[in-house]
Amino acid sequence: MLLSTLFDSLYQGLLATTWLEIVAVVMGILSVFFARNESIWTYPTGIVNVLIYVYLCFVAGLFADMGINVFYFGMSVYGWYNWSRRDENAKHVPITKLTVNQWIINVALVLFFFGILWYILDNYTPSTVPMFDSFTTALFIIGMWLMARKKIENWLAWIAGDILVIPLFAYKGLVFTGFQYIVFTFLAISGYIEWRKKLKNS
Repeated sequence: MLLSTLFDSLYQGLLATTWLEIVAVVMGILSVFFARNESIWTYPTGIVNVLIYVYLCFVAGLFADMGINVFYFGMSVYGWYNWSRRDENAKHVPITKLTVNQWIINVALVLFFFGILWYILDNYTPSTVPMFDSFTTALFIIGMWLMARKKIENWLAWIAGDILVIPLFAYKGLVFTGFQYIVFTFLAISGYIEWRKKLKNS
C-alpha cells in the first residue's frame, strides 16, 4: 500500500513537470558532464540552469535553494573567468588538492553556513524543511567554490549534497529534479574519478 502510494505520488509529480523544469534539468546535467571533462562549457550551461532554478525554488518555497542558485550564478561567472585564464606559460589553472589546513577551513565554513542558513530559514521564512535545506545548501556553497578553484574535493561535497537532496525535491513535488540529482550523483562520482586520474598524471 505504501509502495503504491509512493509510485502514485512520483507519477503525479512527473505529470506536473513543466517544460521549464525539463530545460533546467537538461542544462544541469550538461553542466556537470562538462565539469567532469574539465570543459569551460560547464559554466554557460550551468548559468541557464541556475537562473531557472532561482524561479522554480522560489515557487516551491525552497528559499535556501533559491539563494544558493543566486550564489551559483555569481560563482559561475567567477569560475568561467578563472577556468579561462592562463599563466605565463599559456596553461590553464590546474586541478589541485586541498591542504590539511584548507580542509579544516572548508569543513568549518560548511558548519558556519549551515548554522546561519538554518537560523534565517527557521525564523524568517515559511520553510517547512529549514534544517535539511540549510545543510545541503551549505554543502553546495562549498562545492561550487571549490569547483571554481579547481579543487578535486569539490566532487566530494557534490556527492554528499546530491544524495541528501534527492528526497527533498521529491517531497516538494519537483520529482524530475529529484531524478536529475540521481544522475548528478553518478556524474559526480565519475567526475571525482576522472579528476583524480588527471591530478595523478599532472
